[in-house]
Amino acid sequence: MNAKTHAQNYLTGLKAVLDKLPLDTIAEIAAALEKAHAARKQIFVIGNGGSAATASHMMNDLNKGTLGHKGDATWPRFRVIALTDNVSLMTAWGNDTDYNHIFSEPLKNLANPGDVLICISASGNSPNIIAACDAAKQLGLQIIGLAGFTGGKLAQLADICLTVPSNEYGPVEDVHMILDHILTSYLYESLKAKTSH
Repeated sequence: MNAKTHAQNYLTGLKAVLDKLPLDTIAEIAAALEKAHAARKQIFVIGNGGSAATASHMMNDLNKGTLGHKGDATWPRFRVIALTDNVSLMTAWGNDTDYNHIFSEPLKNLANPGDVLICISASGNSPNIIAACDAAKQLGLQIIGLAGFTGGKLAQLADICLTVPSNEYGPVEDVHMILDHILTSYLYESLKAKTSH
């Protein structure tokens, strides 16, 4: 197989996955984020590996992208923290306890009832993600899951879970990033429409 054929096969598969996405679930997630924004609640985002990069990207987009390209919109801003971005705190918990606590323990410092936790995990079974879900439930947070494969434990623990219908990491992570852009652009347009009335 050459690179051109491989690219075509990959894109054909990705298009098929995109066509199967549950749009109602995307709308549910958007509504939950709108509700959190209106109530001035904090949104936390977590993930491992490629999903950690997506968590950072989503934090950036929800904080800034919802204000338009120049960031000069006048409506109240989203309040989003990617717990993946505090390397010193993550490594402190990982070193002094174990890696499973790198998200759950910082969450206990920062979260309040009614806040939202977005968990990004292709398998849905990462132990530190599941530990964070357990902590979030104890703290009274709403849990939004972005998973793949069969959804894993995350699909069972989350209040809303979008499970990408693919068994390959690449397309699952691609779709999570696309979902970030769908949500950010929708929230921007929604806020703009409300402000212009």
